[in-house]
Amino acid sequence: MSLLGSLFSVCLLLLIVLPARAHEPTDEGVKLSEVVVVAERPVAGSSQQFIPDKEYLLQPQGRPAQVLRLIPGFIAMEHSGGAGKADQYFLRGFDADHGTDVAFFTDGMPINFRTHAHGQGYADLNFIIPETIEGLDVYKGAYHAEFGDFDTAGAVSFRTRQVVKEGVVQLAGGQFDTQRYLLMLSPTKDKVRTLLAAEGYYTNGPFQNDNRYFRANVLGKVTVNPTGRSELSLTATYHGANWNASGEIPLRAVTDGSLDRFGAIDPSEGGKTTRASGRLNYHYDTPAGGKLYANAYAQYYKLDLYTNFTFFLNDAVNGDGIQQSDRRVIYGGEVGYRQAGKLAGVDAAATAGVQARVDDIHPRLGTQTKRTPTGTTTDSDILEASYSPFVKAELQPAPWMRFTGGMRTDLFTFDVRNRCPTCAEQPAGRTTTALVLPKGNLILGPWFKTEFFANYGEGFHSNDARAAVVGAASPLARARTYEIGARSRPWGPEGLELIATLWAVDLKSELVFVGDEGTTEARGSTRRRGMEVAARGQVWGPLYFNGSVTWTSAEFETGKAIPLAPELTAYGATILRWPEGLTTQLQATYLGVRPLNEDRSIKSPSWLVFDLTERYQLPIKLNHGRLEAFLFIQNLFDTQWEQATFAFTSRLPIEPAAGVTDLHFVPGNPRFLMGGLAWYF
Repeated sequence: MSLLGSLFSVCLLLLIVLPARAHEPTDEGVKLSEVVVVAERPVAGSSQQFIPDKEYLLQPQGRPAQVLRLIPGFIAMEHSGGAGKADQYFLRGFDADHGTDVAFFTDGMPINFRTHAHGQGYADLNFIIPETIEGLDVYKGAYHAEFGDFDTAGAVSFRTRQVVKEGVVQLAGGQFDTQRYLLMLSPTKDKVRTLLAAEGYYTNGPFQNDNRYFRANVLGKVTVNPTGRSELSLTATYHGANWNASGEIPLRAVTDGSLDRFGAIDPSEGGKTTRASGRLNYHYDTPAGGKLYANAYAQYYKLDLYTNFTFFLNDAVNGDGIQQSDRRVIYGGEVGYRQAGKLAGVDAAATAGVQARVDDIHPRLGTQTKRTPTGTTTDSDILEASYSPFVKAELQPAPWMRFTGGMRTDLFTFDVRNRCPTCAEQPAGRTTTALVLPKGNLILGPWFKTEFFANYGEGFHSNDARAAVVGAASPLARARTYEIGARSRPWGPEGLELIATLWAVDLKSELVFVGDEGTTEARGSTRRRGMEVAARGQVWGPLYFNGSVTWTSAEFETGKAIPLAPELTAYGATILRWPEGLTTQLQATYLGVRPLNEDRSIKSPSWLVFDLTERYQLPIKLNHGRLEAFLFIQNLFDTQWEQATFAFTSRLPIEPAAGVTDLHFVPGNPRFLMGGLAWYF
C-alpha cells in the first residue's frame, strides 16, 4: 500500500501546489478574438483512432452500436431477437459479451455496469442519440493511465457536441413497422451554448412474434465559460425502452421445419429498462500552461429481463424462464491536473488524477413463466466501490521520438449482503483488493510520412462481487497487453492513411458465457495474439474508403479454444460524393467461423453482409432551411446470416429429459429498407 500512498501524495501535490500558480496576474479582462487551429491529434499507438461524426452519420441510426463497426476489428451484434438490451461485442479475440472486456464512456462517465444482473460489464448503448456525438475516441489495449476497469481489449469514449450549427427534424420509416423520429437544436450558441435532442424509435422486427420495441431518448446540455480560462458543461439524459424478444432458437428445430427461422420457442421473452444520468465537466486553463479538470456524474438505472435459454430442460411443465432484475444508483467522478513545460530542456507534460466510483446495486435472479415470477434464486444488496489514482508523463526528447507512460492503482471494495434467507444461492461477505498497473508507449518518427509505435500496458476487468466475496473468482482479473505497429500517409495528409498492428493480450481469468444459465463464469488464464491492417481516407476526389481486416488466435493456456472468440473479421466502406448533392455509401461487414466449444467440434458459420445508404440534398428551400432525403438498405443482397450464436444443451417438449446439445442462434435481419426526410433549419 506504500505505492498507493505515494500516488495519492503525487496527485495531491499537483492538485494543490500547481493550481496555485493560476493566481498570478492574468489577462482575463481582455477580450480576444477566436483562433481556430486544425491539426492531427497525436496518438500513442498505431491502433488508436479518432472517428469523426461525418464517417457514421450518413445512414439512419436504428442501433447506436452500429457506429462501432468503423473501429477496425470491432463487431456488435444483437444478443437476442429484440433490440432493447445491450449488444454482443467482439474485439481482439474477445467475445466481450455485453462489455466485459471493452470499457465505454461518454463525456467521462462510465457506461459499463459492474456486477450486473445479466452479465459483468453490461454496456447498453441505446441511451445514446448518435447525432449528438461529435466523435469517438478509440483506445485499444491497456496503454493509457486514464482507463481502468474493463479496459483489456480496449476503451471507446463518446464525446457529445456542445451545439449544432443547424437544427434538424427527421422523420424515417421502413419495413416491419419501423419508425424513427428525431429533433435536435441549439437554442443558444454564443456565451451560453445549449443542445437539446429527443429521439423516438419503434419496430416490430422481422419476427413472427412482433418485437414491439419502443425506445425514447432525451438529452439536454448547457455549456458556459465562467471565466476566460474555464469551461463548465452540464448534461442530463433519459432513456426508456421496452420490447419483446424471440431469443436464441435451436438449429435442429429450424432444420426439421418445426420452427420458422424467425419464430420463437418462448415468445414471452423480452424486457424493459430505464436509465437517467447527469454529468458535470469542468476545466480551468492556468496562465502557466496547466489544466485543472474535474468531472462528476450520477446515474439511476433499472432493468427487468425475461429470457429462456434451455426451454424445458429443467422444468418440463412450466419451462425454464429466467427473470433477471437490476436496480442501481451510480455516482462518482474524477479530478486531475496536467502541467506542460520543459524538463531539462525537453518538452514534457505531467498529469496526476484520481477517480472514484460507487455502485449501489440490488440485483435479483429468479424463475418465471410467461413473465410471472415463480421463485427466487438469489437476491442481494451490493455496495461496490473503487478508488483509482494515476500519474502520467509525456516526453519528447527529440523531434523523432515521443514517450508517454504512467502508473495506475485501482483499489476495490466489495460488500455483498443476502436479502433472501430461503434462496438456493446466498452469497454474502466483504473483501478488498488492489492492483498496480504500469503503462508505457514509445513513438518514433515520422520518417517518410510514417510513424512507428511500441506499447505495453496492464489492465483488468473486475469480476462479479457475488463471486468475489465467496472466492469463486478473483476479484480483479489482470491483463497484460502488448502492441507494435506503424501508421503511414504516403500520399499526403488528405490521402489514405495506412495502419498495421501486431498485438497480444494475456488475461489471468477469462469470463465464459454459460448458455444453460444465461450468464458468465470465471475460467482459467488465456492468451490472444493477432494482427490488424486498416486503411481510411480520401482515395481520389469525391471517393473515400474505410476498411480493415483483423486476424486473431485465442485460446486457454491449455491449448483449448475460447468459445465464441472471433478469428477473422473484416469491414469495408466506400463513400462517393456525387455532384448535385447526392452521397452514396456501400458497407460490407464480415465475421468468420468461430469455435463454439473448447474442443472446436462445434463452430459457427461465417457471414458477409452488405448495406447501402443514399442521401440527397433536395434543391428545395423550406423556411430558410434545407431538405435532405435518405434511403437505407440493410442486408442489400438478402443474405441468410446469424447474429449471436451459441452451443449448449436445451430441451424441446418432445425430447428426452437429458436434452440435446445443439447450436442456438439469433437470425440476422433479412433485407430491410428504411427511408425518410430531414429538415435542417
